[in-house]
Amino acid sequence: MNEIKAITDEERDRLIAAARAARPQAYAPYSHFTVGAALLAEDGRIYSGVNIENASYGLTVCAERNAIGAMVLAGGQRIRAVAVCTENGVTPCGACRQVLAEFAPEGNDVPVWMIDGAENTRTMTLAELLPDDFGSRHLEA
Repeated sequence: MNEIKAITDEERDRLIAAARAARPQAYAPYSHFTVGAALLAEDGRIYSGVNIENASYGLTVCAERNAIGAMVLAGGQRIRAVAVCTENGVTPCGACRQVLAEFAPEGNDVPVWMIDGAENTRTMTLAELLPDDFGSRHLEA
């Protein structure tokens, strides 16, 4: 099992600030539901993403998945923490939970901070958000 390095208060604050800073850049002309996400990678770098809507709603891409794409493009492989900022502090959608689990250490013991427009924060782990994820271990014979 991979050991997860504890998240410092400074790392948490930087991560939450990055999610907040990203949110205004979201492209949400249809729903006006803007999302900013930020990931803390195992190397200490932070990667941000925003939701990008499309008139064909099924083609919309979530902020969390765009942040994962930015991390992968830069060579990152594992996440240590996640922050998601929305007007009402919602959790990541089910699809994003599964994608985040793909890049989380075994056990999904990764903190996820949900921040609302009033800067209220609540925290859950990825394991709490996705208690029975589907992973590569299920593909092994």
